[in-house]
Amino acid sequence: MKPAERLESPSGSIFNNIFGKPSFSHPNQPLISISLNTQVYIIVFYTVGLLIGMMICLELGRRIGTWGKPSKPNKKPIGSSTIENAVFALFGLIIAFTFSGAATRFEERRHLVVEEANHLGTAWSRLDLLPASYQPSIRKNFRSYLDKRLETYSNLPDHEASNEPLLESERLQTLLWKEAHAACSEKGDPATTSLVLTSLNGVFDIATTRTTATQVHPPLAIFQLLFLLGLSSALLAGCGMSQSKKRSWLHIIGFAVVISVSVYVTLELEFPRLGLIQVTGADFLLLELQTTINASK
Repeated sequence: MKPAERLESPSGSIFNNIFGKPSFSHPNQPLISISLNTQVYIIVFYTVGLLIGMMICLELGRRIGTWGKPSKPNKKPIGSSTIENAVFALFGLIIAFTFSGAATRFEERRHLVVEEANHLGTAWSRLDLLPASYQPSIRKNFRSYLDKRLETYSNLPDHEASNEPLLESERLQTLLWKEAHAACSEKGDPATTSLVLTSLNGVFDIATTRTTATQVHPPLAIFQLLFLLGLSSALLAGCGMSQSKKRSWLHIIGFAVVISVSVYVTLELEFPRLGLIQVTGADFLLLELQTTINASK
């Protein structure tokens, strides 16, 4: 698609305002600004809050189970096991689907980096087909475009810093398209026109795809449900532990920590440029391409 036909970034949602607004914003679509530190704190507070909340619910469930202990020891109310199993199964299912989705999107983002590098390399090579008089200007703008693409993602997750080079890269897209179209028109070769413009079209399309991919996340309701099910599961687990006279701190702390760490890793995969898990390792392909292009004439 031509630069003018690219998708505009969607406006911010409640989810994005809490876990970080979309990585890129349209200049005519104001969004609630949340600083980078605030975004990191929100994820940490979410995980720590889940950890502390589960430990409290485990203790609360144990006390509730003790207060309502049946006359016969080790005998649960009829149907209680079925309810507990249903809640635990639903909790495990939500965690599994959320983690699987986050891991899939993480791999897709890494794949898109490789795909963009391939499109850029192909487009650069096909510029040799254009008339020599047009090549210096087009190659200069192409280098600038690649620099802006790298700057855009190197500044993430600082959205304000990333938005400026993104807008500049979009301006360069329009300029590259016009120059390439003029060069192809002057040469008058249909094969050259098809090869050059198609490769540039692929470069612009993959840029749109990567921009959109940074904004694809589960709805806020999924994370709210995950938090609520974590507390509910801890409450029911505490009730089940009430049959024992002594607290098993190993089970209490272990259960809360394992679940909280699993949720934290899921959030890290969902927002790979925000925490410890990073997708920036794949950017070396673009850096190598930048070095190659800058070294060539």
